[in-house]
Amino acid sequence: MLSIGVDIGGTKIAVGVVDEEGRIVASTTRRTPATDPELIEAGVADAVAELTADHEVAGVGVGAAGFVDADRRTVRFAPNLAWRDRALAAELEELVRLPVVVENDANAAGWAEYRFGAATDAAHMLMLTVGTGLGGAIVLDGQLIRGAGGFAGEIAHMIAVPDGQWCGCGLRGCLEQYTSGTALVRSAKRRAESGDPLLEPLVAAAGGRRKDIDGPLITTLAQEGDPGAIDLIADLGSWLGVGVASIAALLDPDVVVVGGGVAAAGNLLVEPARQRFEREVTAGRHRDMPSWALARMGNTAGIVGAADLAR
Repeated sequence: MLSIGVDIGGTKIAVGVVDEEGRIVASTTRRTPATDPELIEAGVADAVAELTADHEVAGVGVGAAGFVDADRRTVRFAPNLAWRDRALAAELEELVRLPVVVENDANAAGWAEYRFGAATDAAHMLMLTVGTGLGGAIVLDGQLIRGAGGFAGEIAHMIAVPDGQWCGCGLRGCLEQYTSGTALVRSAKRRAESGDPLLEPLVAAAGGRRKDIDGPLITTLAQEGDPGAIDLIADLGSWLGVGVASIAALLDPDVVVVGGGVAAAGNLLVEPARQRFEREVTAGRHRDMPSWALARMGNTAGIVGAADLAR
């Protein structure tokens, strides 16, 4: 049985036909008109029509970057897209004439890793996507955890530092402000501004312009062995370990999967996170530690996970 997965990002709508083994057998993309809900839905419908012309599918799963109701029908709020209490599933069903399921994009990606990627042998998975922001997904006893209103798994907005860095959600000290690509770049620029000699090679690699420092550049230099870039990523990883220790006190996962753009740093990110986690986690000497793994599904995770949930 085939189904379609849709991953709606800030600039691109990625759509694919997915089989029962999590393989994408056909795909297409559309531009995301982020400020117009009707045009977003029209773009999705056009892409689905292109793919269903050659493939018979059972339904459509949509990964949406926002807060999605537990019934997987309505996007309550999307920070970067023009959805406010939008009945997205019903709107799309009118256009595509197929059953539609809507899921938070991080949940969809996490489900793909649980079903087909880095956590296939786990019963209890915590997934973290460390990109521009911080995403999360939780699977316990084989069930994707959504919570009473669909807002579960918003790991980014756990308070890590009371009265700390302002967050885009309107609160202060959220974990995302210390464990995201945005936080990584902010820390690098702040340290470079202060004249930290460890960051001189990074500033030089940015052409001497601190404003041109970005996440991929930091990751590349870290992979090449630059001590300053390694230190920046290790600091982010340490914060990640603190956050996971708090989550583990509640959920006790048997595997922690780390994905997203910053995860391209590999063990330069994961090892400091794991080490800090093991120092901070409750009853650390008396419990089985979870394994840590890098995500395997890459940029296809959102499509594959949304399609599988729809199926």
